[in-house]
Amino acid sequence: MPAGHTHQRTPPRGRPHSRLGTARMSDSASLPYPRSEGNIRKVIISGIEIRERIVGSGKPMLMIHGWGANIDLLQPLVSRLGRYDYQLYMFDLPGFGESAEPAAPLSVFDYARFCRDYLDYHGLPRVHYFGHSLGGRIGLALGSAYGHRIEKMVLSNSAGIKIQPPLHSRLRLQCYKSIRGGLRRAGAGGLAARLAERYNQRYGSPDFQQASAVMRQTLVKVVDQDLLEYAGRVSVPTLLVWGDQDQETPLWMGRKLEAIMPDAALVVYEGAGHYAYLDFPEKTARIMDALFGGGAE
Repeated sequence: MPAGHTHQRTPPRGRPHSRLGTARMSDSASLPYPRSEGNIRKVIISGIEIRERIVGSGKPMLMIHGWGANIDLLQPLVSRLGRYDYQLYMFDLPGFGESAEPAAPLSVFDYARFCRDYLDYHGLPRVHYFGHSLGGRIGLALGSAYGHRIEKMVLSNSAGIKIQPPLHSRLRLQCYKSIRGGLRRAGAGGLAARLAERYNQRYGSPDFQQASAVMRQTLVKVVDQDLLEYAGRVSVPTLLVWGDQDQETPLWMGRKLEAIMPDAALVVYEGAGHYAYLDFPEKTARIMDALFGGGAE
């Protein structure tokens, strides 16, 4: 994506190397985790066809993956939550996995409304919530706008705090936008488009470069939204799970969220990176059950 924006890191090609924070991008087909099986179907929510999976029985829990991921990356945690008394609902977000892309770019609050519509579709008035990275962003949006629909939350390595880019990056972006705008006003739209493509190839994040046009615009809308103010409105009891080696959403972000959220606590996994729940899935499942109070079967 254009310089001056932070970005979401997509899933690791292999297990995230937590001590170095080297999670890299990859297609879901190359993930080392087993593909989600059983109770999978396609449904249409708000006019978008999505892939969903429902597992278990008991207290309902909605689980939302991160940017560039899908429900398969939740499988290690799902398998461990299976011994507890929960019915787990998960789906590929619009534009990810096997779900269709949205017709127009979505913001983080659009994704939150989509989750609300998903709960309505299943007749779920209130659920527990788990979200990773982008799923954490969505959790903050849900908690601030639809807190009455969420009982308790666990957010792993949540994104949502906007970082001000360095001065040189802001100046470069401002200069680029000025030149591009001048070319468009002069009727040189083709040249402006070529300039944009070259700029994005050189300065765009891997997430931005590999996304389709509508998902590029979605990425920009998502990361441009600073959710810190909204986090202060989340009254839902929340547990923040973080890795002390996270390079994508550093630990200071977790501490800042803990300080501003009215009812939040932070658990730090030593040696874990941006995929803390994957580095310690057993521990995460136990912590989630302690908060949610489901109980072992």
